[in-house]
Amino acid sequence: MSLLTPEWTALLYLAAAVCFILALKGLSSPRTARRGNAIGAAGALLAVITVFFSARLENIPLILVAIVVGSVIAVPVARRVQMTQMPQLVALFNGVGGGAAALVAVLELGHNEDPWVRLAVVFTMLVGAVSFAGSAVTVGKLQELISTRPLLFPGMPWVMGAVLLGAVISGALVVLIGSLGWSLALLGLGLAAGLLLVLPVGGADVPIVISLLNAFTGLAVAASGVVLGNVLLLVAGTLVGASGTILTKVMASAMGRGVAGILFGAFKGGSTAGSTALSDRPVRCSSPEDVAVQLGYAQRVVIVPGYGLAVAQGQHTVAELATALAARGVDVVFAIHPVAGRMPGHMNVLLAEADVPYESLRELAEVNPEFATTDVALVVGANDVVNPAAKSSPGSPIYGMPILEVVQAQQVVFLKRSMRPGFAGIENELLHDPKTTLLFGDAKESLARVLGAVKAL
Repeated sequence: MSLLTPEWTALLYLAAAVCFILALKGLSSPRTARRGNAIGAAGALLAVITVFFSARLENIPLILVAIVVGSVIAVPVARRVQMTQMPQLVALFNGVGGGAAALVAVLELGHNEDPWVRLAVVFTMLVGAVSFAGSAVTVGKLQELISTRPLLFPGMPWVMGAVLLGAVISGALVVLIGSLGWSLALLGLGLAAGLLLVLPVGGADVPIVISLLNAFTGLAVAASGVVLGNVLLLVAGTLVGASGTILTKVMASAMGRGVAGILFGAFKGGSTAGSTALSDRPVRCSSPEDVAVQLGYAQRVVIVPGYGLAVAQGQHTVAELATALAARGVDVVFAIHPVAGRMPGHMNVLLAEADVPYESLRELAEVNPEFATTDVALVVGANDVVNPAAKSSPGSPIYGMPILEVVQAQQVVFLKRSMRPGFAGIENELLHDPKTTLLFGDAKESLARVLGAVKAL
């Protein structure tokens, strides 16, 4: 017996599903993203409340215990996480979702002998385990607990093939006989497949893999909806799977590469690889006061944010600098590359936190034609997304990736901590261009000094 009738449960599930659809619509634009996120959160809350009151009364204590344990773990972590660690948190949450779907499928295996439902169980276990293990590797790479370079070993493609073959055989046996032992074997093989899938991926490709694994988790959740006979899980999982797939394709196109090339390119030397090598070639350095003069007397400035800005937590300072320049009559916009940062939309989230107006954000296709009439391009902590090697060096790991054409600006100013290259591990020739100057130091501190100099003009 439950507190809600099936009719009310179905109606509330429908309302939650509508909230999820409206949330995705809102998240499609920076202007409506906050509203979309709020609608999605409301839908999720409604779904949880509906599940709680539609559960059998004897199961409510267990549900309460799970809610308390989850809240005790999640709330402090979510409140304390820094913006630079947000991609790791997203990847972690995604992996937990896939793992939860896989475990639920295992528990439901013995409750249904329908071969089609068992097929859904197998799919959920395999894809959920892949998502869990793969997400764990992305967290390790983002946190630099493991190397951001592609990690390979001799015969790795053959091992991957053997693991997938074993998963197919185990899955078939689970469908036919419903054995718990084969289910555990399938879970183990799924975890191995997730590790082998993500280990060969280079650091610069990790944001795309996060999006792909998000799609995997959505598909696993949708399949678990079939297993549990829960329409809301089916709808929500399908939405996540579809949107994640579309986002993965868009981001891969932004990199000028295919998804298969991103996942398996390292086997033929085509994937991006992290590097710690420092260049000793001479560059032209500048002072905060000189940079302030360049910016303060320009007519048009394009600011290109990157991961270095997030690391330095300089988003509020750069927003204040943009405001100060605008007060002097300078036209200031922010150029957003689709894969800048460490997760999809990282720079959008970073700048939104600093209340940068949505109207000031320009996507790659929109801003590139404007660089030719830009007086100063200010690059803050970005590297690979402005590297001309993507167009001029066929042997480069980022060759073919669309970039922000800052090289077309009249002057280029780089704010960098050191001469260390980006995640692609290659030198940026733009740093040595005669019209480029560098201001070394922590991005937040450098921006603060430039801001003070601009105000003093």
